[in-house]
Amino acid sequence: MAEDYPVVDLDSDALAAAKLLAERRLPGIVVTDASGCPCSILPASQVVQFLVPRYVQDDPSLAGVLDESMADRVADKLGGKTVRSLLPEKPSELPRVQGDDTIVEVAAIMARLRCPLVAVMEDKRLLGVISASRLLELALTR
Repeated sequence: MAEDYPVVDLDSDALAAAKLLAERRLPGIVVTDASGCPCSILPASQVVQFLVPRYVQDDPSLAGVLDESMADRVADKLGGKTVRSLLPEKPSELPRVQGDDTIVEVAAIMARLRCPLVAVMEDKRLLGVISASRLLELALTR
């Protein structure tokens, strides 16, 4: 089930990571620590949330008053930032499974953690990633 998948490390450039998510239309990306061990998943939705000002998140009706030039500048918020700055301050549990886990076990982890990706691990080594769309593809063809 696992597929090769791009990864970034905690100190990678946030704008480059966002461009990777956008260009490849990824639902998220695996984030590794300095040793190369996966430590988090950065969902694309988390990057989008980072771009939207807090006052607009609190009151979405204010989004209509922002002009397009403001929308064009949202990517500037990522300039000079690292992937680490996009992650929640309190780290969440890494969505991870073993290589021999079943579709149901993978789905249960995705559902419980509300994450579009799970890291397929063997000890601390990343074997690949299973995305929600890949999981659905496999489940629907059985």
